[in-house]
Amino acid sequence: MPLPRRPLAALICALALVPIACGGDDPEDETAAQAPATETSEQPATGCPTAKAPEPKQDGGAKPPAGLLDPGKIYGVTLKTTCGDMVIRLDQKTSPKTAASFVALVRSGFFEDTVFHRIVPGFVIQGGDPTGTGTGGPGYSTRDKPPADARYTLGTVAMAKSATEAPGTAGSQFYIVTAPDAGLPPQYALLGKVVSGLDVVRKIGELGDPASGDQGLPLQAVILESATVSGG
Repeated sequence: MPLPRRPLAALICALALVPIACGGDDPEDETAAQAPATETSEQPATGCPTAKAPEPKQDGGAKPPAGLLDPGKIYGVTLKTTCGDMVIRLDQKTSPKTAASFVALVRSGFFEDTVFHRIVPGFVIQGGDPTGTGTGGPGYSTRDKPPADARYTLGTVAMAKSATEAPGTAGSQFYIVTAPDAGLPPQYALLGKVVSGLDVVRKIGELGDPASGDQGLPLQAVILESATVSGG
């Protein structure tokens, strides 16, 4: 179903921290409860190897960044997953606080051995929750209000938030758009763009259970094994 045609209310629920009250496809819910994927017995058609979901980590406890990144430099974050690697080029000019926070979390090992807890085919893949439930975060938030003309197109990486939080609020949960255009309003802080490994993003995007609809339950565990920062 083409998401851009869905009612705005449904879209706002979809990217939330997966809010329990929302049934839509909106990365606005870092608080939506999700059942962690378990190990499967068959190799999926996408070629992603099966993997056992890691033990949930403790919610919160992370330290906010001490300062901002250099706006004149280019920063990249490589995400190593069980489906392959991808590289995100950060947009620290549009979202300086969000980018600085993400880099600080990466450097602290916050994202290691976490899962993509929400996979909605043709919409987004969502991760960054230490608990794997869709309700967790770093224990603090930042805010970079996105520009009014912000668009969430294929490969865009943005931050999930709850429906009650102000536009541009971010914790640790992020999503990557797998649709040509997710049709979302300018509510989500723009983290950056996938500049390498879009094929991996597509692979992961095929591993959501269509029967779960906008809830986006994974058909198998997709693990973010490590994240590293380059540049700067």
